[in-house]
Amino acid sequence: MTIRILGISGSLRRGSHNSELLRAVARSLPPGVELQIYDGLAELPHYNEDLDIEPIPAPAVALRRSVAQADGLLIATPEYNGSVPGVLKNAIDWASRPFPDNALRGKPTAVIGASTSLFGAVWAQAQLRKALQIAGADVLDGEVPVGQAHTAFTRHGSLGDPEIQAALEDLVGMLLARAGMSPTPLAVAEGAA
Repeated sequence: MTIRILGISGSLRRGSHNSELLRAVARSLPPGVELQIYDGLAELPHYNEDLDIEPIPAPAVALRRSVAQADGLLIATPEYNGSVPGVLKNAIDWASRPFPDNALRGKPTAVIGASTSLFGAVWAQAQLRKALQIAGADVLDGEVPVGQAHTAFTRHGSLGDPEIQAALEDLVGMLLARAGMSPTPLAVAEGAA
């Protein structure tokens, strides 16, 4: 059985540190886990209830389908002006409808974040977890702030700080367990590959 995790980066920037963070996670996943990175954030129209009727815009349908088909979600958020980027909040708004029977309902979800500040998007992570909980997602309590993200990754794309890497592996391990995978330490699985 393959566990399918949908990764969503809250940044549209080509050189996004949060997209890089998701790719770092993908490299450390154990066998039997697939991380698909969602790439349709820029195509989503602004949420408007008048648009949320048949025919629903195709990008919104694709997002809802991707969320529904995933066993779990891993969302990496930057922090803009102390908050969640608008494009990411917009995606949560689309995925949270129709309420209460939406694609997020009961979905195991973990939130991580990277920013060039010292704090690693901790405010944005907290706000995003709150919005996801209100929408009905099964949100894990842990967070992984990657501060000074412009210097946090090695040239091979992994995290340079072993403590942050361990925290990321722990959180992803909890997400995989919540999504139905038997507990397997990621570091062991990575070393076995």
